[in-house]
Amino acid sequence: MRMGWVSDIESKVSYRAVPDANSATPPAPARRRFGGYAALVAAGILLSRLAGLVRTRVMAHYLGTSAAADAFTAALKVPNFLQNLLGEGVLSASFIPVYARTLARGDERLAGRVAGVVATLLALITSILVLLGVLFTPWLLIVIAPGFEGETRALTIRIIRILFPGVGLLVFSAWCLGILNSHRKFFLSYVAPVLWNAAMIAALVIFGSRLHEGDLAVALAWGTVVGCALQFLVQVPFVLRYAKHLSFGVDMQLPEVRGVLRAFGPVVVGRGVVQLSGYIDLLIATLLPTGAVTSITYAQTIYLLPVSLFGMSVAAAELPQMAGVTGDEEKVAEALRARLARGLKQISFFVVPTIVAFIGIGDLLIAAVFQTGKFTPEVTRFVWYILIGSTVGLLATTLGRLYSSAYYALGDTRTPLKFATVRVILTATLGYLFAMPLRPLIVAAFELARMPIPRVPGGPLALGAVGLTASAGVAGWVEFLLLRKGIQKRVGRVQSAQSFELKLWIAAIAAGAAAIAGDRLVVHRAVDSLPIPRVLEAGVAAALFGIVYFAVAALLGVHEVKGFISRFRKK
Repeated sequence: MRMGWVSDIESKVSYRAVPDANSATPPAPARRRFGGYAALVAAGILLSRLAGLVRTRVMAHYLGTSAAADAFTAALKVPNFLQNLLGEGVLSASFIPVYARTLARGDERLAGRVAGVVATLLALITSILVLLGVLFTPWLLIVIAPGFEGETRALTIRIIRILFPGVGLLVFSAWCLGILNSHRKFFLSYVAPVLWNAAMIAALVIFGSRLHEGDLAVALAWGTVVGCALQFLVQVPFVLRYAKHLSFGVDMQLPEVRGVLRAFGPVVVGRGVVQLSGYIDLLIATLLPTGAVTSITYAQTIYLLPVSLFGMSVAAAELPQMAGVTGDEEKVAEALRARLARGLKQISFFVVPTIVAFIGIGDLLIAAVFQTGKFTPEVTRFVWYILIGSTVGLLATTLGRLYSSAYYALGDTRTPLKFATVRVILTATLGYLFAMPLRPLIVAAFELARMPIPRVPGGPLALGAVGLTASAGVAGWVEFLLLRKGIQKRVGRVQSAQSFELKLWIAAIAAGAAAIAGDRLVVHRAVDSLPIPRVLEAGVAAALFGIVYFAVAALLGVHEVKGFISRFRKK
């Protein structure tokens, strides 16, 4: 998923998750353009995230931070648990390595059988969970959103029951992604969510001016179901094209299927633990003033963009490459160290300036994307503060994805589970403390920094949402440090990049100062006196930030600048 960071080297060797001491030395790797497969993933994710931003902006225009918006946001998170539990992350860790190794051995018929059996088992499990979810929705809501009452609670229940079957289709979309990724077809699966977003946007635009907020949220739920179907169906023809020997059924005797299931269990539990963290945040947010749930979601829409672009893309592209390393134990360890060192630098090159940009000009970015209709300037300020809290753990979260992929490539799905459990416990504990009893400390920090308290429902009480996201970031750093320490025990110490990261921070801070100064002294004054749209103001500030960052980084000798620029040159 990046414009250019994954390694210049893409291994052509066979996929093998477990090192084989008897295997031959792998052939010399082929050189690829800067970015490699990660650029394809990045391109797809960028388009889908941009579509998501448009969808969120349209939703902000029609629903703002109303009770109906809170109801839809909470409702969408409940069935999403099913998608995240059985979907992309789980299949990437359990299904892709096994399926890809089978393909690498040249046994396409067996690979098709494995894929068919996995699809059959997913259909059985998903159907049961969807049925139970629809039947027990009211009881689920007691646990997940206890702060919702009356009409908001009733609306949330109705929306969840509509969404559950549709979101189940996204599990099969993730199955398609696993097959296509294994065949090195990265772009389609990551761009398919554009259709999901398009269906939701269409529902909002068609019914936005015709229905009241509650009815509009219901119409949006039906649009979401249509989008889920489109996201799945657009991939099916390509899956049938590349996986020519699909054979559905239940066959638990296949060693490859048993291998998938052995990895599947711990990863499902691990994903469940991670999702539990998100639902704890949701639970606490429902206890905050109206609008907190939706405002956190708006901030996460911006926050998750770099996580996906600069973390998921490198991790997704590197997983099959790391799983494909062969040779004795030392050769495998050396190759993994090199890939980790390279990937960490590639991620940091983009995430470090993103953190500074979110803090320095995040209000401009949020206003450009969301500020319209019921999304007022005060809501923009509130969402910006939440985004600032989210930056605490942004670097750890993105880097941690790559370390998790290294564990999965080694066939270890249990260690990331243990560390994720630690993170969840910390997130729950710190989240409650800083969102509720220690919230005055958050308020005092903003007052000390002379940052105005946003005029939103609850006023200072609403700033508990900032404590919620910031404390999650602290927990993310603990998980990252545990992941790094554990992997280095397995493969050795990864090359340090402290001087490299220092250069990135210097360049990013210089860029942030230039962007803020340019906006405050020139652009913002022009906006106040001329009919210049805020999106243009944000665009100028972001462009100035990018130019200064790349210029200073190049002067400091950061080679990734040259690599990134070379990707856009004709060879």
